[in-house]
Amino acid sequence: MGSSIVSYGLQYAGYLIEASLLLYLAGSRQRKGQASVVFYLGSLLALEAARGWALHAYGLSSWRYFYVYWSTDFLLVVSAFLLVCLFFRRACLHEEKMWRFARLLLVFVFLVVLGISGLIFSHNYSHLFTYFIVEFNQNLYFTCLVLNTLLYLLLQQIESTDDQLGLLVCGVGIQFAGPTAALALLHLTGGERFAQSITTSVMPICNLGMLLVWAYAIVCLRDKETKVARHKIPTLAEVTAESNF
Repeated sequence: MGSSIVSYGLQYAGYLIEASLLLYLAGSRQRKGQASVVFYLGSLLALEAARGWALHAYGLSSWRYFYVYWSTDFLLVVSAFLLVCLFFRRACLHEEKMWRFARLLLVFVFLVVLGISGLIFSHNYSHLFTYFIVEFNQNLYFTCLVLNTLLYLLLQQIESTDDQLGLLVCGVGIQFAGPTAALALLHLTGGERFAQSITTSVMPICNLGMLLVWAYAIVCLRDKETKVARHKIPTLAEVTAESNF
């Protein structure tokens, strides 16, 4: 009972932060530069609202809620993948060659995940939601974690001055890492009750952690525009003037 109350509290705290960040960005100068964040937060709120409506209208044991839940879960994972893609685009904003390579990589990875999940589904045509969607979601979720890690390493390699993007990527890493580890534990234990309870608790905690990091990045770094220092090349007249002294 106590764990359920804590879980619900974490979920509603997450809803509150998501809505607050969206409202903040709506009235901020950052809304154009934070299109990826607005997209993902809007997706989270819309899909969570759809789940809540289906739960209230049809009940937890209803087959309609079952389909709504897994459909929204599919859309949430796809939204997470698109978010990572948008972060890659932002990281490569001034590196067109790098972006072309990253774009091909992202498309290739998505098609591989889709192909592997479809191959599994081909042996279980009668279990669309229990095989294809679950398998696809888990594969794509793990892929998002790997791609987000690669993006973080890329930011370090190119010595990005976009501190805000770095924090946003770190926040996404928090959201992906915990649930991925919990799902792996769930597979290893064969769906034991304790693993299910850990999975149920970890997901809202990691989501809340991501939102708190995002809130700091968006609110506290709003006026800190990072600039790349450029060496000033002296002109011939300046060099001559200095030599006269």
